[in-house]
Amino acid sequence: MKYKMTLSYDGTNYGGWQVQPNRITIQAVLEKVLGCPVTGSGRTDAGVHALCQVAHFSLETPPPDLNALLPPDIRVHNVVPVSNDFHARFSVKKKVYYYHFSSAPDPFNYRFKTRLPHNFDEALLKKALPLLLGTHDFSAFAGSGCGSKDPVKTLYRLDFAPEEGGFRLEFEGSGFLYKMVRNTVGTLLEVATRRRPPEGIQKILASKDRRLAGPTAPPKGLFLAKVDYY
Repeated sequence: MKYKMTLSYDGTNYGGWQVQPNRITIQAVLEKVLGCPVTGSGRTDAGVHALCQVAHFSLETPPPDLNALLPPDIRVHNVVPVSNDFHARFSVKKKVYYYHFSSAPDPFNYRFKTRLPHNFDEALLKKALPLLLGTHDFSAFAGSGCGSKDPVKTLYRLDFAPEEGGFRLEFEGSGFLYKMVRNTVGTLLEVATRRRPPEGIQKILASKDRRLAGPTAPPKGLFLAKVDYY
């Protein structure tokens, strides 16, 4: 029987989602508990969190009570049977990521938000956001080692959402390249601190050259928030 699992996790103490040597990862912990391969909707980097990650696995018997066996920073919300043609990665229609910023130090969220620089200009940031919307080749925002066969993605929404003590950026797209959100955020921070003009975003996209975009933003502010399926 194939099962679809929805879970969340605090990625602070993990080397990301994907199994890798000499590091504890979310996928490795789940596979150890289940005793079978687990396929996720996509990999999250070391230190990145998930409000809603989706995965699938197959077992001959009903799965155990996973939350009784998992560490407290990984929680399973539900496990449901699905048809054999469901695939946690290849059946994805779109994803939503949040990137959180704090405007002041806070001992209760420092693991989950990136501190804004002192010279941050909100108006400049908002001016740049619409320039990233639509269908583009996002190669300039892909991290090295990106294995995607198609760098063309559609960004449906990129919203500025105020929240207590700061704000978050909400990215909704058809798919995301390796480190695309973090590299985009790093570039937007350069715009918001007057190190590059907002209209420079268009030149970066056209170049398809990672060297022209900004630095990679810290992982701790990034959350996989939602995964939608066909």
